[in-house]
Amino acid sequence: MKTIIFCLLTIGISSLLYCQSSIVYGTSTNIDVGTGADVSAGTITVNGTYTGSGTFNNGPLPVELVSFNALIVKNKVELNWATATEVNNYGFEIERSVVSVQSSVISGQISEWQKIGFVQGNGNSNSPKEYSFADNSATTGKYAYRLKQIDNDGTYKYSNEIEVDLGIPVEFLLQQNYPNPFNPETVINYQLPVSGNVSLKVFDMLGREVATIVNEVQKAGTYDVSFNGKDLTSGVYFFRLQAGDFIKINKMTLMK
Repeated sequence: MKTIIFCLLTIGISSLLYCQSSIVYGTSTNIDVGTGADVSAGTITVNGTYTGSGTFNNGPLPVELVSFNALIVKNKVELNWATATEVNNYGFEIERSVVSVQSSVISGQISEWQKIGFVQGNGNSNSPKEYSFADNSATTGKYAYRLKQIDNDGTYKYSNEIEVDLGIPVEFLLQQNYPNPFNPETVINYQLPVSGNVSLKVFDMLGREVATIVNEVQKAGTYDVSFNGKDLTSGVYFFRLQAGDFIKINKMTLMK
């Protein structure tokens, strides 16, 4: 059923009227939409007089992201962003990637993006909303972050990317893979304080080598590498990082 509106409607600069149903403006209605203003609905019918330099938009308004920035607090990354308006906003996935000339995916660019968190959206809102997320898993290195804004119907779009530099590693480190358990792909993060020969291998429960992920000389830095277990059976596996005299082994679970 359509919503019938017979009224004098005046909208100021940068203001907003949102209605999810259809809007019909009758013959006795004088519509004055100011500069920068919008009237939005699934269907808009104007039978009266329309003046002003504003616009009419059919369909819901998108989520309007007005800021996205990062702060380094005690060597951890705090992401903050804000929206001016939201329609059908399910929420935001936070994605991170390593940025360095040592990237194992594309030299001099970024490694593969990985989801590190989710923040619930506010659904429908015509007022500013603020959000934040703390990345407590970031170690030394240079990272890129972006937001994946998801609507209630599953459609999505990405924000601009921002970069954060946490410096050069001061020690060897092998992080737990993420996600874990995984099926069939997971990401392994490690850091090297010095350059040298590096090997990263996967073993089964019997100690048999089932995959070699890295076997090369690498420079000091932080690395994200992907492992795909599509050819392996479900179970527990071990991944071992060896760089010079440093050896570290972690356990991961493939669950198909």
